Amino acid sequence: MNRITRITLTTVLAGAALALSAAAPAQNKGSLEAATYAGADRQQHLVDAARKEGELMVYTSVPVDDMAVLTAAFEKKYGIKVKVWRAGSEKVLQRTVTETRANRFEVDIVETNGPELESLHREKMLQEVKSPYLGDLIAPALLPHREWVSTRLNIFSLAYNTNLIKPAELPKTYQDLLNPKWKGKLGVEAEDLDWFAGTVGELGEAKGLKLFRDLVATNGLSVRKGHTLLTNLVASGEVPMALTVYNYKAEQMKNKGAPIEWFIIPPAIARPNGVGVTARAPHPNAAVLFYDFMITDAQPILLKRDYVPTSKKVDTKLNKMPIKFVDPRIVLDEGAKWSKLYEDIITKQSK
Repeated sequence: MNRITRITLTTVLAGAALALSAAAPAQNKGSLEAATYAGADRQQHLVDAARKEGELMVYTSVPVDDMAVLTAAFEKKYGIKVKVWRAGSEKVLQRTVTETRANRFEVDIVETNGPELESLHREKMLQEVKSPYLGDLIAPALLPHREWVSTRLNIFSLAYNTNLIKPAELPKTYQDLLNPKWKGKLGVEAEDLDWFAGTVGELGEAKGLKLFRDLVATNGLSVRKGHTLLTNLVASGEVPMALTVYNYKAEQMKNKGAPIEWFIIPPAIARPNGVGVTARAPHPNAAVLFYDFMITDAQPILLKRDYVPTSKKVDTKLNKMPIKFVDPRIVLDEGAKWSKLYEDIITKQSK
């Protein structure tokens, strides 16, 4: 099973278990009060209460070095210790669900991919935060239920080795990838069915599915698991061009001198990543303070780390390119369909 299928299965199993055991977790009174407090002294109220709590726990899938920069900035500003448990997004979801099911409430903040956060919303494990800073975010960053919010975007981009491929040779459309010159030169990540669904949707389902079938049959795709690995393989030249790397990772490597550059075939497919406060947060005031931090002070920090933040107050590449946003709700609801198509067309047939 790929990542999205496992997310959907995890959600179903968690829901069944919670129903049998009586229920989704009730909201912590402290979480509710901290998340909804709207007095004129809201900021100072949160800071004072959070400092009494002294710490908070974050479960995240952000790379360790990037999260270290964010937590250091938060600790410096507020004097509140941040504990971090880091794993892949699927494991972040699984640990949160498993602990909640066992009535263990250790995590305050979940920071990970949109589909996983949407799963936690559906299991009633997140708390809506009435933050005054939500209006600073782009519209797609806000879900109707407001139980999690997108703080950054993972933009799926193409990337190429600049020693092997010249800019003038780059494809301008997905149809251009059928050119025989790309035979044996293309790579893709093993679980990017949300990118696949978005791209095929833009091309038109019948046309898009045919194009990818033809691409695999004529030029082939090297399937690699992990976006960082795929990006490294482009930089090394083992995979001359990849179709699905995260733009921020290619940008980070380029800035360190690697022979790599990224580009898009419009529109770029963007997956929202974000942050949510848990419904039973043991340190609710610190959690809400960190939530606010992630949509305010952290936004320019994310930009400096080559991410695409979601604040309208930060000038990003988002303002200069056409974007199609992945809807996490659709990813979960139609995951089985796109999982099978991705497996049948891409992973089973590719080498």
